[in-house]
Amino acid sequence: MDLGITGKGALVLGAGGGLGGAIAKALAREGVRVAVGDFVEDAANGTVAAIREAGGEAVPLIWDLADLAAMDAALDRLEKDHWQVDIVVHITGGPPPSPVSGQSDDVWRDHFNSMVLPIIHLTDRVLPGMKARGWGRIITSTSSGVVTPIPNLGLSNALRSALLGWSKTLAREVGPSGVTANLVVPGRVATKRITFLDEAKAEREGRDVNDVTAESVSSIPVGRYGDPDEYAAAVAFLASVQAGYITGTTLRVDGGLIPSI
Repeated sequence: MDLGITGKGALVLGAGGGLGGAIAKALAREGVRVAVGDFVEDAANGTVAAIREAGGEAVPLIWDLADLAAMDAALDRLEKDHWQVDIVVHITGGPPPSPVSGQSDDVWRDHFNSMVLPIIHLTDRVLPGMKARGWGRIITSTSSGVVTPIPNLGLSNALRSALLGWSKTLAREVGPSGVTANLVVPGRVATKRITFLDEAKAEREGRDVNDVTAESVSSIPVGRYGDPDEYAAAVAFLASVQAGYITGTTLRVDGGLIPSI
């Protein structure tokens, strides 16, 4: 299927990581020019190199999402290079495992400033251009915890849920301008984040990590962890011309894991 987005410009956050890197490469395969955003320079450059080697077009953007001034400066540079952002894919790192109670105000503030505020700020920055062109895609990757809260991921459940309400509200506001806004929710996709969470649970419970992983996999109806490329394919479709009537939704890419309807 031709997704109809050849020549569009995209900005993918967290694109040096497993999910973000897969999404950046999937969009590049569709002929999209991709700005690869990440705070780890080597990781971002690795994704850029892979895209270019495959014949795609990509540039790195190295920034700390909590530094809004640095974000604005990077976007200024993109605009000066005539790189419009038609598609933005938001991915942020997750906080460490923790209960939701007993966290200090500083912890809440720090994670809000790195996980929530930058997403809102960046979107507000690129929206005027999308509206002027009458086309845009705002896609936010969160966590299955926004649908069914995950035990011991209290900070993540709460803060990512703020983005759920924001995205749903935004979809109604920008729909008349030809812009869609959707959330994508991963289940357990084989990335470094999932490995970290399995290892943390094993250490917390005094168990072998292989047993923890096997237990986790057994709870997934399809019987395995997802592949980042499978997740990226779903995101690429939401970015497509064909998905123009899909907005304000939360797409689960979870192998059937999330138990709620």
